[in-house]
Amino acid sequence: MSEDFAAVEPLLAEYSGIETALSDPGVHADQSRARTLGRRYAELGRIVGAYRAWLAAADDAEVARELGQDDAGFAAEVESLTAVATRAAEHLRRVLVPRDPDDSRDVILQIKAGEGGEESALFAGDLLRMYLRYAERLGWSTQLLDATESDLGGYKDVSVAVKARSSDPAEGVWAHLKYEGGVHRVQRVPVTESQGRIHTSAAGVLVLPEVEDAGELEIDQNDLRIDVYRSSGPGGQSVNTTDSAVRITHVPTGIVVSMQNEKSQLQNREHAMRVLRARLLVARNEEAAAAASQIRRSQVRTVDRSERIRTYNYPENRVADHRTGYKAYNLDQVLDGDLGPVIASAVELDVAERLAHAGG
Repeated sequence: MSEDFAAVEPLLAEYSGIETALSDPGVHADQSRARTLGRRYAELGRIVGAYRAWLAAADDAEVARELGQDDAGFAAEVESLTAVATRAAEHLRRVLVPRDPDDSRDVILQIKAGEGGEESALFAGDLLRMYLRYAERLGWSTQLLDATESDLGGYKDVSVAVKARSSDPAEGVWAHLKYEGGVHRVQRVPVTESQGRIHTSAAGVLVLPEVEDAGELEIDQNDLRIDVYRSSGPGGQSVNTTDSAVRITHVPTGIVVSMQNEKSQLQNREHAMRVLRARLLVARNEEAAAAASQIRRSQVRTVDRSERIRTYNYPENRVADHRTGYKAYNLDQVLDGDLGPVIASAVELDVAERLAHAGG
């Protein structure tokens, strides 16, 4: 039955080759190469494990069928063992679908207040807390890169770096959070509303896969225009007496990144360059996708900043994802970081579309 999954054979050989390479101390002298091999090894490990599980299940079912011709006890097990083999085959098909090559990357998460003024800024703060709690549940580390607070304690915009501790692409931050990009809408009674009327406002979320090594994406310093200025806080008041805030413009693309959170101009510049590299990586990936002969809708959705993707309804304690049809009445838990089932619905939709694409 192994011929049904002949595509696995070269992957088994690659897995064995990487295993041998990783046992060589010399390979680890080049950390970038060792990291790349480690991630590929983890990715192939899922396939190898699923393949071996399918082989074992298929063999068990076959043996039961053969022995069942003469033994009623074995014959009684054929149906259940065949079902196990079928599930194992389906799991193997799923893990064989090519992954997004950026799945193992860490991300820079940006949240910006949209329509709704102060209420939108407060909602942006709620979203930030939700993602920080979700990251904490998964054991990810977070670093605040930049933030512009509103008068009432929300955020006009905020940027956070999120980093995983695993090299497995399936456990990568981008693999989970890439579906969060878009417009998030909230329906609730604002703290600024004296008459108790429900308002609708929104905040935008942008998820950027982070560039691990500056050498991965070369930036010509002559293409940059760097301006420094004094940082400001809520209401525009100055919060620093030195020109520590940094604005970097990438002239060829027109991308502009500003950072003012740190008191050090050097640190703000380093943070700005991290975000700039991430945005340039997204631009490069979008250009490559546009040039491809087939573009799946889910790929476009992950970077579409204008699409309304989710509604958070406070009066009904309801969260609804408009892409996947997911709906639940545990908004309070979701905002406290229980985001797993919501994201799982997007992952399932993406996998289904990948399977359909692979089959077509």
